[in-house]
Amino acid sequence: MASKKTRVESDKQDQIVAEARRYQAQRAQSYRAQALKLYPWLCARCGREFSGTRLRELTVHHKDHNHDNNPPDGSNWELLCLYCHENEHARQQVADAYGAATPGEEREPPATYRPFADLAELLQRKT
Repeated sequence: MASKKTRVESDKQDQIVAEARRYQAQRAQSYRAQALKLYPWLCARCGREFSGTRLRELTVHHKDHNHDNNPPDGSNWELLCLYCHENEHARQQVADAYGAATPGEEREPPATYRPFADLAELLQRKT
C-alpha cells in the first residue's frame, strides 16, 4: 500500500515539474523574456538599474504602441520602469486627446492666426 502512494506522489511531482518546465518555456518565448535577453536591465528613460526581485518593475514598452508588432530583433521595444512606462502612455493619451501629431506624422498646425507675421515690416516702418 505504501508503494502505491509513493508512485502516485511521484507521478504527481513529475507532472508538476513538467508543467513548470512548459510554463518556463512559454515565458522564454514571450517578448518580455526576449527583450530582457536583448537589452541591459536599465530603464531607457530614467536610467535606473534593475536586478533580482526588482526586475519585475522593468516593463517592455512598444514604441509604436502596437502590442502585436513584436519583431525578433526587438526594434519596436524599449525597457521602461513602471513609472516611466505609465508616464509614456499618459503622454500618448494626452496627445491623442488634443490631436497632436505623433512622431513621423506631419500635420497642419490647428491655428492659422499668426500674430507676428508682419512684425518685421512694422518695425521697418518706424525707423
